[in-house]
Amino acid sequence: MARIDFHSNVSDKLEYACRLTRKIWSATAAGESVRNIVMVGEKADLKRLDELLWTFSATDLLPHCFIDDEAAADTPILLTEHFLSPALAQLPHADVLIHLGMRMPSDVPGLLARFPRIVEVVTINEAERLAGRERYKAYRDLGHELHNFDQSKS
Repeated sequence: MARIDFHSNVSDKLEYACRLTRKIWSATAAGESVRNIVMVGEKADLKRLDELLWTFSATDLLPHCFIDDEAAADTPILLTEHFLSPALAQLPHADVLIHLGMRMPSDVPGLLARFPRIVEVVTINEAERLAGRERYKAYRDLGHELHNFDQSKS
């Protein structure tokens, strides 16, 4: 069964996504294959995230591209607007999905079959909090064990 984590009360989801991605990607132990991360969100957020991933740290390189880029099959961090993009099926990797948007995936079983770990990032924005609660309930109603990491206490 997939692990579903909610990171709630995040003040800046794009900066948080950069730090979280760096942490997940760098947690690969020596000798293991590199963890691959797919980030799903709205187009405008992904464009800003693309720039931020290159600039948020002077010492860390987080190689990434959009899922329709010709280098996507060889790139560990991918950005896409769609949970189950047709391009995703062509990729050899999908370890972690980080969801930055507000909509619920339409095919949760298919998504969970593809990704062993899903991270939902929920901000302090009231509309995003309400949407996050609905996604939490929907995952729970499907019988999944959920983990919540409240960032207001950090």
